[in-house]
Amino acid sequence: MRASLQGLLLVTLVAVLAACAGGPPPPDWQSNAKGAIDSALAAYLAGDSRDQGSDFERARSEVARTGRADLVARVELMRCAARVASLAFGPCDGFETLRADAAAPERVYADYLAARKLSRDDIERLPPAHRSAATAVAGGAATQAGVQAIDDPLSRLIAIAVLFEAGQASPDMMTQAVDTASARGWRRPLLAWLKVQALRAERGGAADELQRLRRRIELVEGAK
Repeated sequence: MRASLQGLLLVTLVAVLAACAGGPPPPDWQSNAKGAIDSALAAYLAGDSRDQGSDFERARSEVARTGRADLVARVELMRCAARVASLAFGPCDGFETLRADAAAPERVYADYLAARKLSRDDIERLPPAHRSAATAVAGGAATQAGVQAIDDPLSRLIAIAVLFEAGQASPDMMTQAVDTASARGWRRPLLAWLKVQALRAERGGAADELQRLRRRIELVEGAK
């Protein structure tokens, strides 16, 4: 199982696939779906929109063979989670069409990705890595230590992005998002976070920092 998905186990298809480990060979749809999801996430985070779109659709198609809308909803949540990590907020349309058949943890996770305030009971339904950020959005205090405690890189990016959308991400958290995306070579979220930093530098009149960030953005944009 890919480390980048560990923080999403309770709301992703990988949780279902992991349950089959060590038992009989999984059905073809499970293996095919996992491979497609892995490829889709890698392509999206790398900035390859064409490949990720076809891979996500392939994963959805494989899962849809089961007739289980709740599992298809998880695939759509994975798609939206990757977007949120890259600061691409907006309606999670693929999930919303399936919300009525999704389980409570999936519905809560979708609301979390939209940076909505959650009740205490709903926060407990989230994967542990995301509860601190959700608590902060609901009225608690967001802390750098809480973000640093998230081991999974993708979950860390998502948590910081949710805090950013809620207006609670500190400059240090934004730097951590940049460092996380950079360390993984995730071009799409890296560019998104660098542009946030550049905008802050521009608004703050930090000319030297702005030029440094623009040079870095140009370097990343050229790495296709």
